Amino acid sequence: MEDKKIEENVVEKDPNLKNVTPSNDEDEQFELQMQKVQRRQKVTKVSGMVFLYIIMTILALLALFPFIFMFLSSLMTNDQYRGIVEIGDMFPRAPLQWVNYQHALLAGGRSGPTFGVALFNTFIVAFGSTALSMIVIILSAYAFAKLKFAGKDLIFSLLLMTMMIPGELFTITNFITIHNMQLSDTLVALVLPFMISVYYIYLLRNNFKQIPDELYKAAKVDGLSDMKYLIKVMIPLTAPTITSITILKIIGIWNSYIWPQLINKNISYQLLSNWMAAAGHPATGDISEVQIPIKMAAATIITIPLLIAFLCFRKYIMRGISKSGIKG
Repeated sequence: MEDKKIEENVVEKDPNLKNVTPSNDEDEQFELQMQKVQRRQKVTKVSGMVFLYIIMTILALLALFPFIFMFLSSLMTNDQYRGIVEIGDMFPRAPLQWVNYQHALLAGGRSGPTFGVALFNTFIVAFGSTALSMIVIILSAYAFAKLKFAGKDLIFSLLLMTMMIPGELFTITNFITIHNMQLSDTLVALVLPFMISVYYIYLLRNNFKQIPDELYKAAKVDGLSDMKYLIKVMIPLTAPTITSITILKIIGIWNSYIWPQLINKNISYQLLSNWMAAAGHPATGDISEVQIPIKMAAATIITIPLLIAFLCFRKYIMRGISKSGIKG
């Protein structure tokens, strides 16, 4: 069967072979010609695959280069790092400075929070803010997708318009609001601004709109309220999207730096990003004495959990975003 398909492909590529009926004398020549065409097809296919993999490998290395350089730099001395001129200088020389990770974990004090305090604050803010945020996002997306009320389209359009405003402007208004509420230097100041995300509301709304309205009518016939319909039907059907939003929210808060640094001058309420920024800084404040390899070690420490989380949940993230992007 496979030989027949190959023969048909050969005939399609060379019309001159269409009317050829190989006799006993011409059979060997015909077979040789078919083998040549088949080998040419295999060489073309293999060459294309090799070229594709080479391009993909180069792009992957370019994407991973910052992480590779970060890890290699964390194993250098400060003099080795400052002496990088050529590509060969990017590789640390023996002995490897694993002690930089110890110095990073012990960093803190006057210039920044300790690792334990920053880790505790980050967990509190990340999971607390994400839990409250998911309640707001789910209820808002459900209202805009399924409920009918006056001005729904106008309100949703106004929310979408806020996505075109630079985030720095929201930082200014949020800072003024939190300061007027006298919530500066508290964990509450870190939780509140992360509760609203118009983009995630838009993402989940699109997913909710894919669910047929017949299910809503059937639920109403069975006596389900809107809240019970949301909990028992809508949330289970959109679990991949909700999971991906939850993971992305936690990762976003884990990486946040500007807002925690701006609103909290008290080092007892700062996050891991602030701890990383303070690691490697001398107590005297002399910039020329900053230990960059220690800072790179701190960056590696807080990056590893994110890489592990992405590798473990990438399937849910990709599935949730792809489903949300399809208009029902």
